Amino acid sequence: MSDINAVILMSDANNFSNDQPINPYYRHESIDRAKAVAEHDAIFNALTEAGIEVISVPSPSGCQDGVYTANWGLVRGDKAVLSSLPNARKSEEDYAERVLTSCGKHVIRVPEGLKFSGQGDALACGNLLFCGSGYRSDIQAQEFATKALGYDRIQLQTIPQLDNNNQPTINQASGWPDSFFYDIDLALAIIKPPLGEQKGLIAYCPEAFTKPSQDILVNLDTVDKIIISLDEAKTGFAANLVSTGQTVIMTANAPQFAAELKRQGLKVITPSITELAKGGGYIRCTTLTIV
Repeated sequence: MSDINAVILMSDANNFSNDQPINPYYRHESIDRAKAVAEHDAIFNALTEAGIEVISVPSPSGCQDGVYTANWGLVRGDKAVLSSLPNARKSEEDYAERVLTSCGKHVIRVPEGLKFSGQGDALACGNLLFCGSGYRSDIQAQEFATKALGYDRIQLQTIPQLDNNNQPTINQASGWPDSFFYDIDLALAIIKPPLGEQKGLIAYCPEAFTKPSQDILVNLDTVDKIIISLDEAKTGFAANLVSTGQTVIMTANAPQFAAELKRQGLKVITPSITELAKGGGYIRCTTLTIV
């Protein structure tokens, strides 16, 4: 049995598109959907090779980002806090609620009017929950989820995307502030949970975080840390991975980070992803941990 991510929920890539550019990674280029489906299959195969049980469901029709199930909610035990998503993804919420209920989860909604990006912005490491706010999630929503699920919250913020005048960019499609690290799973990854007297292990990109958040991470002594370079985090999606604590399924475009993981005694599997990245998501984004 895997130490973490024992059971994961995935939807398919059959409805994937990039029609509405709701994050900075979207490009005005066509998507090869057949290739995206093949990439999704490769992620599925890598997860099962690592010993993870994958529950597959159809993606919701008419939802360009329905493949990114990490943003459907945050699950612990028999409870799931449902996400509150950008307008382009609103129709996923009711579908996600039905799916999570069918998986035996008691679904809880965040208070009306709050943004919450689910597991995309809230990564569990044992009882710690690393949360990112300011773009797709409000601190109040993460406070709510933390209390509902019984975690200890580590509140962080990543750096904004800036315009030519060095001002924060507002995404024209969502109306929300934008960042190349709009969800924390693009800047930080959980590699191992704490086990007995052994600390947990995380990986993160310091330059992706604001100075106060960098200080929080540097001074956090309850976990060991691996540093990810800004280039590998931003252009290689290095942090957007799934780990069992023994095997890491990650990008093929972060060789320095992969080498460090191997030096730490971890097995690394690197499926090739190009099409799914055109929507601003990668391996972690396509997976929602439910056990």
